[in-house]
Amino acid sequence: MTDQSDDSPHDPGAKDGQTSKFLRRSFLTGVAATAAAGVIATTAPETRGDTKATANKSFNLNMVTTWPKNFPGLGTSAERFAGRVDKITDGSVKIKVYAAGELVPAMGAFDAVQRGLADMYHGCEYYWQGKSKAFNFFATVPFGLTANEMSAWIRWGGGQELWDELSAQFSIKPFMIANSGVQMGGWFKEPINTLEDFKGLKIRMPGLGGEVLNRLGAASVTLPGSEIFQALQSGAIDGTEWVGPWNDLALGFFKVAKNYYCPGFHEPGTVMSLGINLDTWHSLAPSQQAAIESAATAEVEITLAEFNAKNAVSYEEILAMPDITVRSLPDDVSVAIAQTAREVLAEIAQEDDLTRRVHDSFVEFRERSIKYNQVSEYGYARTRMLESLRDT
Repeated sequence: MTDQSDDSPHDPGAKDGQTSKFLRRSFLTGVAATAAAGVIATTAPETRGDTKATANKSFNLNMVTTWPKNFPGLGTSAERFAGRVDKITDGSVKIKVYAAGELVPAMGAFDAVQRGLADMYHGCEYYWQGKSKAFNFFATVPFGLTANEMSAWIRWGGGQELWDELSAQFSIKPFMIANSGVQMGGWFKEPINTLEDFKGLKIRMPGLGGEVLNRLGAASVTLPGSEIFQALQSGAIDGTEWVGPWNDLALGFFKVAKNYYCPGFHEPGTVMSLGINLDTWHSLAPSQQAAIESAATAEVEITLAEFNAKNAVSYEEILAMPDITVRSLPDDVSVAIAQTAREVLAEIAQEDDLTRRVHDSFVEFRERSIKYNQVSEYGYARTRMLESLRDT
């Protein structure tokens, strides 16, 4: 379990200014540690238990992550999950968490778990789209599902069964483990006023959002969090998205790029995933499996609440910065991006039967959710906004 000291970002009594300072300090410390590792560490993974499970058998498992050490919200979520599993199982399952670069590189997490070099990963499924484009749907896709809708589809709309089928091809058992909510459009050195403004730009955006940008004439780049600021500062990229105000402040993008776009089209409700090597999973007792699943389920709710709470505070900090302009994409640009996104999704659905079935299930659920949310979530949000405007 992560330290719950007075200046910790998990301390609900911490002042907003102290929280932001802590986040930046802890993140920079983590980046320095990751950079010092340089290459894959030579330390062997901790030994896991025998393949035959018994109720009393103990396991020392290792988790590799795609996040810098101590990274707020995502790196800390992995540590919190490990601590909760330890408590629920009375210490019979202990998980050692490795930040990106400590045991394997950030983008090597999936392969490490597939090959049995690590027991589990904490990451985001669109990082593995080179294995199958279907993985994107279990993270997020442009103009896709919100956080609540993603949970509903995966838990009650057939998504988990399709995800299990997909990941089993790579000897992995997947679970949702976090959600960062709707993400922001990102930081750009120059304003985006027309579709033409995307042409020639190098933009850090992974997944299918990056493919949409490619078709608009930009060049998408996938970089782990620890490398983005330097790339933006050096001019290697012209813009970047990451998560939202809380994490964006921690990475310091506002020091280099002055145009902040809200919201993003690319990640409306991003799921982070727990992937467990199938041999490891089957070696656990049923009670231990249930403990891991329950801890992961709890972490989805906890991280979403944390992101929503701290994004709101951090957004106020950004609004107070005199040299930062908060912008939104023009409506005609957003509509054109949405049309391109629809074409991208339809094309990848033709890659194979499983990707088609995942796509069709996702799109059907999305259309049903849009109809209901127009009179529920969206309808209420509009009504509340009218009331808020009247009071001002």
